[in-house]
Amino acid sequence: MANLTHIFGAEGALAGTIPGYRMRLQQVEMAEAIQKAIQDHSVLVAEAGTGTGKTFAYLVPALLSGGKVIISTGTKTLQDQLFNRDLPSVRDALMVPVTVAMLKGRANYVCHFHLDRAAKEGRFINREDAGYVHLIRAFAENSATGDKSELPEVPENATIWPLVTSTRDNCIGQECAHYKECFVMEARKRALAADVVVVNHHLFFADVMLRDEGVSELLPSANTVIFDEAHQLPETAGLFFGEDVSTSQIMDLSRDAHAEYLTNAKDCILLPEATAALDKATRDFRLVFGLDGARMPVQKALERHNFNEAFATMLGKLGDLASVLETQAERDPALENCWQRALALVAQLKSWQAGANDNLVRWVEVFSQSVQLHATPLSIADVFSKQMEGHPRAWIFTSATLAVKNDFGHYLGQMGLPGAVTARWDSPFNYPEQSILYVPQGMPAPNTPGYNAAVAAVALPALKASRGRAFVLCTSLRAMRDIHTLLKDAFEREGLDYPLLMQGDSSRTELLDRFRRLGNAVLVGSQSFWEGVDVRGEALSLVIIDKLPFAPPDDPVLAARIDKMNTEGRNAFMEYQLPYSVITLKQGAGRLIRDETDRGVLMICDPRIVEKHYGRRIWQSLPPMKRTREASDVETFFAVGRLGPMDGE
Repeated sequence: MANLTHIFGAEGALAGTIPGYRMRLQQVEMAEAIQKAIQDHSVLVAEAGTGTGKTFAYLVPALLSGGKVIISTGTKTLQDQLFNRDLPSVRDALMVPVTVAMLKGRANYVCHFHLDRAAKEGRFINREDAGYVHLIRAFAENSATGDKSELPEVPENATIWPLVTSTRDNCIGQECAHYKECFVMEARKRALAADVVVVNHHLFFADVMLRDEGVSELLPSANTVIFDEAHQLPETAGLFFGEDVSTSQIMDLSRDAHAEYLTNAKDCILLPEATAALDKATRDFRLVFGLDGARMPVQKALERHNFNEAFATMLGKLGDLASVLETQAERDPALENCWQRALALVAQLKSWQAGANDNLVRWVEVFSQSVQLHATPLSIADVFSKQMEGHPRAWIFTSATLAVKNDFGHYLGQMGLPGAVTARWDSPFNYPEQSILYVPQGMPAPNTPGYNAAVAAVALPALKASRGRAFVLCTSLRAMRDIHTLLKDAFEREGLDYPLLMQGDSSRTELLDRFRRLGNAVLVGSQSFWEGVDVRGEALSLVIIDKLPFAPPDDPVLAARIDKMNTEGRNAFMEYQLPYSVITLKQGAGRLIRDETDRGVLMICDPRIVEKHYGRRIWQSLPPMKRTREASDVETFFAVGRLGPMDGE
C-alpha cells in the first residue's frame, strides 16, 4: 500500500515534478479514501469542494492500483484535459509504466466510408462544407486517431461532420471495405489494451446499454470505475435507460437510402419514390407542432391537431421504404444496413406509441428541424444498480456538488447506491475572507411579470462596483435574453463601456476566451455556463444568479416523478425538487472562487433564499461566505479589494 502522505507531501513525487503543486490535507484524505475503496472493491461517493484537487486525488491511487481503470468525465472537454494534461503529469511524476487510452463516441471520429461517399456525391449544404471536405480527407490520410478535435480548422459545429462520421445506425461494421483502417475500431483496440481508459458519461452509458462502442468489452475487465462530475449521472443515465426515437433518425435513413439508390440501385425506381414520400411525411409530422420548440407530455402532444394522422402516415411511409429496401438488401451491405434500420425504427415508433412500460414517462421534445419522442424512466436506481452487479470492482463517484447540507440521501436514492460509503471535504479556500454572499432587498416574487427588470435593476449597482468582470447566470433562455437586453439599455443610458456578451453569440469556448481577454466583460448566460467553466483571477469577480434553479414544474418527466412520489405519501419538494435546486445552485456558485487568491461576490437575486422556510437549507449548503443584504457592503468589498486600477487611473 503506497504511502500517499509522502507522495502528496512537500517533498513528494508531485511537488518535485508538477509546477505550482501545493499539498492540501483534504486532497490527501480523499486519495486515501479512494485507495481504500479500490482495495476493498467498494462503492465510494465523495464530494470535494472547489480547490481540493480531486483529479489528482483519484489519479494517484488509480495509477498505483495495478488494475484496469475506467475514468468517465462529464464532458468531452474535461475528457481531453484529463487525457492530454492531468494523466501524463501524474504518470510521469509517479514514474509508473501505465498505458492510457481515450475513447469517444463514434461521431468524434472521421469515417472513411462516409467521407468517400460525401466527397463523391458532392452534395453539401453550403460552400464552406465543400472546402472542408478536402481538409478532412487530408487529415484522415495522415492522422493516427481520426479524432475531429485534432482538426481545429473545421469548426466543431460545421454541417459537414454528420456527413463524414458514422452513427451506430449507419455503420456497416465488418462488411465495410475500410474496416481494417477504421478509426473507431483502432480506438477500441487501444482502449482494450490500455491500463487506464478515459471515456465520458454519454459514451459510458451508451455502450453499457447498446453493447456497441467497446465499453461493454472494457467493463468486465475493469477493476475500478471512477465517475468525475458524478452529479451529472442521473440525468445522463436517464437518457440511455429510456427508449427514444427522433425524426432526425428517419430523415438520416431516408438520405442514406437515397444515396444508396444513386450508388448501388439506380434501376430501382421505387426507392427514390419511397424516400421522397417518407421525407414529406416526416416534415409534415414536424409541422403538427408549429414553429416554436417545446417539451410536452404525451397527452398534450396527442391533443395536437392531426397528430395521430401525421404519425400514422409517417409510420406507414417508413414501412413502405422498409419493404422496398428488403427487395434490394442483398445487393450491398449498405442497403442491407438501411433495411435493418428501417425495421428497427418501425419497431421503436410502435413501442413508443404503445407506451406499455409503466416505469417510462412518454413525452415529446420539439426542435426547429426535428421531433424527439422520449420514453424516460421515472427512476434509474434499479437499472443502474443492476449494471454494478457481477464482477467485484470499485466504483468511485466524485464531484464538487453531491450533498445537500452534508446529506447524500438524495443522490444515493437517485443512483440506487444504498450501501455506499460517503465522504465530503470542504474547499481549502478561505471563503469568509475571499467572498460575500449578497441577497438584495426589496425583490419581488420570482413569478411576477416584472421580475427580470428587477434583476437587471439591482444588478446594475453591483456591476458598477465590480466594474464589469461578471457572469449573470439565468435559469432560462428567455430570462437570459430579457436581462441581456435590459442591461444593454442600461449600459448605454449610463455610459458604461463594459463589453456585454451573451451565450449563443458564438461558441462557449470563444466566449470564454473573449471574456478572459477583455478583463472587464459581463457575460449573460444560461445552462451552459453554470458548470464546467473555470475563469481564475480578477476577470470574474461577480457572479449574479437570477433565480434559484428549480426545474421547471411543467417539465414532463419532473411532473411525473412528483406525482409518483406524492402518491406514495412522500414529500416530492423536499426529497427531489429542493435537492436538485441546491446541487445546481452549488455548481453556479462554484464559478466564483477558483483559486487561493480569487476574491468576489455571489449575488443571488431570488428573495426565497431568505424568506422561505427552506431557504436556510439552501444557503447552508453553499460555501461559508460572509452574508449581506446591503448593496453598500458590496461596494465596500470591491473598493477595499481594489480589483486592479480604478477607471481613469
